[in-house]
Amino acid sequence: MTHFDLVIVGSGSGNSILDKRFAGWRVAIVERGVFGGTCLNVGCIPTKMFVHTADLAGTPAASAKLGVDAELRGVRWTDVRDRIFGRIDPISAGGRQYRVSHADNANVTVYEGTARFTGPGALSVDTSTGSVDLTADRVVLAAGGRPVVPPELADVPVHTSDTIMRLEELPRRLVIIGSGFVAAELAHVFSAFGVDVTVVGRSGAMLRYEDADISARFTSLAGERWDLRLNRTLRGAAVVDGGIRVDLDGASGPESIETDLVLAAVGRVPNSDTLNLPAAGIDVTPDGYVVVDEFQRTTAEGMWALGDLSSPFELKHVANHEARIVQHNLLNPDTPLEADHRFVPHAVFSSPQVASVGLTEQQARARGVRYVTSTQDYAGIAYGWAMEDTTGFAKLLADPSTGQLLGAHIIGPQASTLIQPLVQAMSFGLDARSMARGQYWIHPAMPELIENALLNLPLD
Repeated sequence: MTHFDLVIVGSGSGNSILDKRFAGWRVAIVERGVFGGTCLNVGCIPTKMFVHTADLAGTPAASAKLGVDAELRGVRWTDVRDRIFGRIDPISAGGRQYRVSHADNANVTVYEGTARFTGPGALSVDTSTGSVDLTADRVVLAAGGRPVVPPELADVPVHTSDTIMRLEELPRRLVIIGSGFVAAELAHVFSAFGVDVTVVGRSGAMLRYEDADISARFTSLAGERWDLRLNRTLRGAAVVDGGIRVDLDGASGPESIETDLVLAAVGRVPNSDTLNLPAAGIDVTPDGYVVVDEFQRTTAEGMWALGDLSSPFELKHVANHEARIVQHNLLNPDTPLEADHRFVPHAVFSSPQVASVGLTEQQARARGVRYVTSTQDYAGIAYGWAMEDTTGFAKLLADPSTGQLLGAHIIGPQASTLIQPLVQAMSFGLDARSMARGQYWIHPAMPELIENALLNLPLD
């Protein structure tokens, strides 16, 4: 049995904790999958690289209304795929190699295998060469999550976001089960590349957790691009001649879709069930998230958790923030910092983009919060005229007496960028009037969408 000052389970954001200040610590990193975690290998980074390529593929179809006659002559799928993973795979391999053999990491031991607690501060790691027993004064759990595959798909081959980006060839038809972030992004990617996409959702809208106005607009636009089957229940699936049959139940009765591939995009679950957490005295929520306090401490002494394992946000920028908090608190136990989850933004990189921070209108109403709203269409600003964008808009919620922003929601081009000054204003307490009139806004640039939305707020 080998003893360590610190064991980190997971090599995504958990890997970023270590810097020169830990040079005097004896550290172990345990990774059960590919080094670098979800974001680098199968999540944020490769998907956005595919999305950018899909945006380019969609440009010719959108250019005719601007007087530009362009034609998409084809998408070289394997070239696209290999360019993306030709960048990502060496980064993952290089990160592993740096931890395994670089002189800077003489104090770090990497174990590749699945870790399970055998007691408080004690773990067993199943590696390819056998089981290794470890003990540690401190443990950081950053083991992430994994995609869910509905049991109704047990009889057919199913892809998830972990596998579908490495296909050998594009299918002719693709059925996506799910109507959230992953479904919206990958439906955009594959439809832009010429695949016939069907999206199946249980509810009556895509992105249903967004502000209702944003969700309604996105759903309407999605219905123009994809075969959208909402309010459907997945009944089962079977392999048939020529492909896969997906069976659904809807308001009008049973229906079936034939397809070449099925993508399960119904959500993710934390990997807490792989760790034997009860042996360590670590509590989890009913949904499987590791319970942490404001300092990212678990219910067991000397153990912390971060990222998708403990955070329902399931966002890389949240995991990175929590890793910085854990890093500080490991090094400075007498002056711990609290994680700040007040204003967590997110974006959906589909077409159109969606970005959000703070309360939706339905949340504000349910909580009894006093608020006013405003909207600004892209079509109402000069750059929106240049793009001929007639569907995008920004929606703001604010306290009518103080002008403090309560929520911001954008659907349209570069929404993920336009949301950032609103995140900043909310984080630092800048009220809407001061934000709108206390600075210059470049004309005729796209941020005028935000300026006008601020000015449109009917404040007291």
